[in-house]
Amino acid sequence: MLEKLTVGLCERSYPIWIGDGILDRAAEALEEAGFPRTIAVISNPTVHALYGQHFLDVLHGANLKASVILVPDGEEHKNLDTLKTIYDGLIEKGLDRSSGLVALGGGVIGDITGFAAATYLRGIPYAQFPTTLLSQVDSSVGGKTGVNHPLGKNLIGAFYQPLHVHIDVNTLSTLPRREFAAGMAEVVKYGIIRDRSFFDWLSAARGGLQSLECDALVQAVKRSCQIKANVVENDEKESSLRAILNYGHTFGHAVETLSGYGEVRHGEAVAIGMVVAAMISRELGLCSRDDVAVIRDLLASFNLPVNPPAFSLDAFLAAMGRDKKVKAGVLRLVLNRGIGDCLIREVADPEALFGAVLPSLSQK
Repeated sequence: MLEKLTVGLCERSYPIWIGDGILDRAAEALEEAGFPRTIAVISNPTVHALYGQHFLDVLHGANLKASVILVPDGEEHKNLDTLKTIYDGLIEKGLDRSSGLVALGGGVIGDITGFAAATYLRGIPYAQFPTTLLSQVDSSVGGKTGVNHPLGKNLIGAFYQPLHVHIDVNTLSTLPRREFAAGMAEVVKYGIIRDRSFFDWLSAARGGLQSLECDALVQAVKRSCQIKANVVENDEKESSLRAILNYGHTFGHAVETLSGYGEVRHGEAVAIGMVVAAMISRELGLCSRDDVAVIRDLLASFNLPVNPPAFSLDAFLAAMGRDKKVKAGVLRLVLNRGIGDCLIREVADPEALFGAVLPSLSQK
């Protein structure tokens, strides 16, 4: 099974391949995309132990010159120190402008590899081979690259599109269940903000998805990637429409920052953030109590947290105040309009709005 999509960005357009067992076609895909023949594969020890040698064998079998740079595993290592480790490896291996980087791993690997590619020698090509559900449906598509800063998530980065995205859902068979659940948060997000029928399908297909049935996984990943690709095609650098993809992320990033990177998974934080956003939407008359309940129940059914951790309102407000979606000191929130639609709204008094919602959530 192989599904193909295209992210249409004129000269920066690139294909997305989605299938089961298609890691074996990595060299074919890279050659079709016109990728350099000298490659540094950026991965972490966990993923490399599972797929790294086989991946190298596939590349070497096609006479591609490939070597590996391993970086530590985990969101807490998505920082400038790890980025320097990658630069050091690239320089030591003598990679030049006729070389390319391949990200083999989850969202941390994809984001930091993309940023390394964007900045090494002022830019060399890269490709995404995401191995987690979260990275397959979100971070591998759209060209957002970067690293975290202790004061905020993804504050240092660049928009830099890959040449190819290669999604083998077979890698999800080795994914810890908590990580799979974290990925489902982003899948559910697409249904909430853009496609009610997809949201309903996710509820009906929940058993197949949790059992890792190939057809269900491919369809969930394909629809998620298609929705994201359509948004990115219309707003590559998040000047307007693309900001809707941050639904649940403003509060979610605050949860991650306050909890300490790695303590709460990104998808877990986004799930909490989506429930908070839905509660605010209901507070503003944009959705019903039933909409909030359905959103909350679907997220919980995928074993995702739906209640915020016990930090103070002031702490949450301070963390959200450093969010990239703050403009001229005004917080902008993505809010669902029912289920299947959304809007972006400036919040003049976030203290009053979040103060009205958070106590009711903490009581559940």
